[in-house]
Amino acid sequence: MIDQTFWLPFIAGLLAAGVTTSGLLVIRRFEDWANRNSIYFSSFAAGVLISVSFLHLIPRAIGMTAQAPIFLLAGFLFLHICNRFITAYVCDRPQRARYGIGLVPMLGIGLHSFIDGMVYSVTFSVSSFTGILAAIGMILHEFPEGIVTYVLLRRSNIGARTAFVWAFLAAALTTPAGVLLSYPLVSRIDETVLGNCLGLSAGALIYVGASHLLPRVEVEPARYSFITLLAGILVAVAMVLSSG
Repeated sequence: MIDQTFWLPFIAGLLAAGVTTSGLLVIRRFEDWANRNSIYFSSFAAGVLISVSFLHLIPRAIGMTAQAPIFLLAGFLFLHICNRFITAYVCDRPQRARYGIGLVPMLGIGLHSFIDGMVYSVTFSVSSFTGILAAIGMILHEFPEGIVTYVLLRRSNIGARTAFVWAFLAAALTTPAGVLLSYPLVSRIDETVLGNCLGLSAGALIYVGASHLLPRVEVEPARYSFITLLAGILVAVAMVLSSG
């Protein structure tokens, strides 16, 4: 029987898809404004994701299983290796280089978004609070991901309508799909396996925040990006402390 352990992560996945889609609509309608402010969404989301992982997800995972640190590292390395493989495969020939400007990030963001859906299933299975903490930071980073996907596809000389559709499929639709495909498995695992999955999820979240979002903040510096990063950290700390 389907209960809130399904509906909560699925709703979170739909909300994430909606936020991504709103980013795509904004970039189509207000491209200049979206490009000027997307970096602040990235820095704030990075602060939330990294802080939530270290302050809540990792301690919770370790409390459930001693193997959690191994899966934490595995989650981080898995996304890193996937991104390197995608980059090497698409850009292995000079004539593919420009096309890869948009395709590689699209595939990488699609993978991230799919894993986001899996993370929702895992974290909400631990507790509603754990799921909400993870979802807040992850949903926040969906807005700039939709924008980045679209802009890079356009830089690859892909038409506006095609870029919009591809960005929607890769960055938005994959999140609820990840929830749907992972839920039947996550809802039937025991505490040890769930703790391992939570560690894997935390590693994925840290990768998204530290290796995907923060480098963009450093490459594209903005006047208040460090302030929004600190704001994200403080919001995560406040939420974790309030749970005690």
